[in-house]
Amino acid sequence: MRYLFRPPAAEAAGLLSLPWDQPLEEWDPDLLMDVPQRGISRHVVRFTAWEGRVYALKEIAEPLARHEYALLAEFEGEGLPSVSVLGICVDRPGDQDAILVTRYLEYSMSYRYVFSGPRAADSPDRLLDTLVQLLVRLHLAGIYWGDCSLSNTLFRLDAGSYTAYLVDAETAERYPSLSAGMRAYDVELARERVGAELMDLQAGELLSPRIDPIEVADSLAGRYEALWDEVTREEVFRLDEQAYRIAERLQRINDLGFDVGEVELVTSPEGARLRVETRVAEPGQQRHELFRLTGLEVQENQARRLLNDLWSYRAYLEQRGGRPVPEEVAGRRWLTDVYQPVVNAIPVELAGRLEPAEVFHEVLEHRWFLSERAGFDVGTWAAVRSYVQHVLPHAPAVLTTPSVIVDRETAAVDASN
Repeated sequence: MRYLFRPPAAEAAGLLSLPWDQPLEEWDPDLLMDVPQRGISRHVVRFTAWEGRVYALKEIAEPLARHEYALLAEFEGEGLPSVSVLGICVDRPGDQDAILVTRYLEYSMSYRYVFSGPRAADSPDRLLDTLVQLLVRLHLAGIYWGDCSLSNTLFRLDAGSYTAYLVDAETAERYPSLSAGMRAYDVELARERVGAELMDLQAGELLSPRIDPIEVADSLAGRYEALWDEVTREEVFRLDEQAYRIAERLQRINDLGFDVGEVELVTSPEGARLRVETRVAEPGQQRHELFRLTGLEVQENQARRLLNDLWSYRAYLEQRGGRPVPEEVAGRRWLTDVYQPVVNAIPVELAGRLEPAEVFHEVLEHRWFLSERAGFDVGTWAAVRSYVQHVLPHAPAVLTTPSVIVDRETAAVDASN
């Protein structure tokens, strides 16, 4: 047998004692983790844990395993939202298929869990928009997915919205760019798969009666075209409009979660034509800024929300002290005086239900709700107490690494299909 693993080598070395020579279906259950609420997989998929990390193991033909291993490594290096690949085991005895190893995506949820859980009522539009955004990202990077579906995607809460991550890349192909025909075919395949997946949920009585599977699936193409047009179209305007029109267009692209590369402006006596190169790397301006000031690693929308609270706290410090407060000092003070106390207030039995940054975001939302109802600002600690007592216990419990409290009975994850 041969093992091919990406750094860090120490992480991979810890898995070498597993019985790679045996079919996954025959592995000792004591070596595996039971992960309920999985998506549907056409391959044998199992989960295992080692040194505080959870891994997905997928049995797949060696050429496909090597192909997917290489592509997922590329995606991770470029910042595309996808699961992180660790390695593959090939040349297994008896002409067995290879095993692809990916790292479990913490706090992620399968579509089956989202649609059948407490957040199902407002899920169809948000999940579909998130899936479409992921597909547009891939197409901008010249990636034809060929198997875009809800089953092949994981979702994470991100300040009340969702972020989608590609799970399965075995059918994906990469080109310098995609033709309109290739993009349209990929979208059509996605429409068919999403419709079938939602009908499957409906047949199992896991879908709200208010959700029409065909209507939701048929809306996918229109959502895709609207987003693709927004981030790629050329824009024509008068010369005297160019300053604010350029800024406006770039801001819209950023607000949609995309980065802007080269900007080309062609002018003539008749007007100006704007071409924008939209980058597909995972947006990170807010994340990087929050990390610089606090050391917190969160998702982009979460970072935006947390930074807003940090700047408000900085203004409070300046008003109270009567002098300017450097942003680095404000970041440290906010982390120790505001963020950490809220996170530390989570009871042990509820830890791990949501990411700490998501909990903080929801506490801010809950404070606003309570204040609106009361007619005055109830304050952070009243909001924390109410949130922990009335809201957090009903939040979906997702599988986290063993370093956090794990509720395996209600965990919500998807397999690496």
